[in-house]
Amino acid sequence: MATDVTMPRLSDSMEEGTILNWIVSEGDEVKRGEPLVEIETDKANMTYESDTDGTLIEIVAGEGDTLPIGEVIARIGEPGEASSNGGGKREREASEGGDEGDEDGGESETATATEAVAEDGDEEDGDGEAATATKEDKPERDDGEEKPRRDGSADGGDRVKASPVARRMAEEMGVELGSLEGSGPGGRVVKADVEAAAGDGKKPKEEPEREQAEEKPRAPEPSGDAGPKGELTTQELTRMQRTISRRMAESKATAPDFHLHVDIDMSRCVELRNRLKELSDGVPSFNDMIVKACALALRDFPRVNGAYRDGQFELYSRINVGVAVAAQDALIVPTVFDADKRSLGEISRQVRELVAKVRDGKITPPELGGATFTVSNLGMFGIDSFTAVINPPQAAILAVGALKKRPAVEESGRIVAKDLMSATLVCDHRILYGADGAEFLARVRELLEQPLSFAL
Repeated sequence: MATDVTMPRLSDSMEEGTILNWIVSEGDEVKRGEPLVEIETDKANMTYESDTDGTLIEIVAGEGDTLPIGEVIARIGEPGEASSNGGGKREREASEGGDEGDEDGGESETATATEAVAEDGDEEDGDGEAATATKEDKPERDDGEEKPRRDGSADGGDRVKASPVARRMAEEMGVELGSLEGSGPGGRVVKADVEAAAGDGKKPKEEPEREQAEEKPRAPEPSGDAGPKGELTTQELTRMQRTISRRMAESKATAPDFHLHVDIDMSRCVELRNRLKELSDGVPSFNDMIVKACALALRDFPRVNGAYRDGQFELYSRINVGVAVAAQDALIVPTVFDADKRSLGEISRQVRELVAKVRDGKITPPELGGATFTVSNLGMFGIDSFTAVINPPQAAILAVGALKKRPAVEESGRIVAKDLMSATLVCDHRILYGADGAEFLARVRELLEQPLSFAL
């Protein structure tokens, strides 16, 4: 019996994925644990491995298709099952009907899986694009094929092929789907068709290219004259960039944040690191020391290691520190798990490995999820201080600036040059109050100014 391969959940925040590349072709034999398909998630491009042995008898979702988690993308079974599955699928497509106002529309779970999310992508991400049709959706429009008819017609004809958003808009605007000729893949009625019909009653011009999914960013192309601003060029966002945009906007819209700033004397950290250099080459960086100090401070202030969600505080038993890493056109945050229990050397080695994986594109979903606190460091770019955006639903994020020689006044009144570093803690006021954040930041400063307490 054939086994359905569904869109997997490859990260804790993943809601949908895009098929980038089928590594195995239809008819090829696959074994459990072998690479099957490359999928773009909200965090990275991942290779998904087969969880069963058999033959890839059907690819339901083509390259470029975007589907929600749990949607069927392929089937694995015995070679003889291929034709029967395909026929069953077509029979289900022909027999489906239902209320056209229903967004799900009772459509087959395997029929044009992209129809279920294509226009949702327009509504949520604003990219104005839908996913391409699968193999069975490619219609043979020539030789007098019937145009789509409305649901519930007297002769029990075919269900009108339309995206969920187009159906909802048609119902709200009083437009009959059966009277439209869709411009989407396979003659599907899409959002633009309904808008055009509601605006002037005319059939929209065919614009199939608008509905082609292009998750991979295309090179910027001139889009016309922008007047005094010069030539206009537009560039599409990748799925990861759209996810970052959505999550950061969500954070600023929902989290009432406040900022706490402190200068930390890193003189003893500098001295410690210089001594370690004399013993070995792979010495911890200052950022590794910051991660370790934050992890130990989080032990003492568990609410900073928590989250505000749905009117309650969530406090986590594990202390997992996310480290922001600048990747190409994106910001990736791999996680150092149980950072409070790791030695400074272990943290240093793991962070180097994670950064290398991010830049080589080999980071895995488990390494990108589960962080309870985040450290973002722009000091290497010469930034003195900055504020960061909280990574929801975390309670706080620490923004670290450059470590520089600066004048400081000692208790005796003497002005001396010290190795100072700025640190800004951004807190979600729904779970952390001013005193909570101030005490935590003071503890981080204390640990960094006495680094022997965590260097062993």
